Amino acid sequence: MNNLKIFLISLFLTLLHSQMSGQAFKLEELAAFNRLDMATFKTEIKKQKYTFYDKTESPAFILYEYDSPGYTYKIGKFEYTEDQSQDHIEFQFKDKKEHDVYIKTILAAGYKQTEKGKILTGENYIDYSKDKAQIRMVYPKTSRDNYTILVFK
Repeated sequence: MNNLKIFLISLFLTLLHSQMSGQAFKLEELAAFNRLDMATFKTEIKKQKYTFYDKTESPAFILYEYDSPGYTYKIGKFEYTEDQSQDHIEFQFKDKKEHDVYIKTILAAGYKQTEKGKILTGENYIDYSKDKAQIRMVYPKTSRDNYTILVFK
């Protein structure tokens, strides 16, 4: 009986913490968001209780960004005007443990490391590919910066 109580209390606290701190997404969910058009993406992300953060427009792309409850995570969707193959989801988080889980999931899903480099702002990245799918993991410059996952079409 005590084990059941402990289990139920642990489950309750875990669910409460996840509701308070926002929601991280699985790789499959990020890929699914990437396949949506912008209007559908905005509807779906609001269902996750993410709130609008910013919109950036340029001649080349449109970006909508959203914050999670508790501002733990940020997600953005890029839609490019000329080359839709560059459309992608950008998901940011701070936790190294989450990073390690994402890397394990990427490798377990059959993705292979294909390239390493630096993005324009100087952060290191590693690309992973599987068939035509591509994921880029961008590493923070400092401990205050975010890890970023880019999921391409």
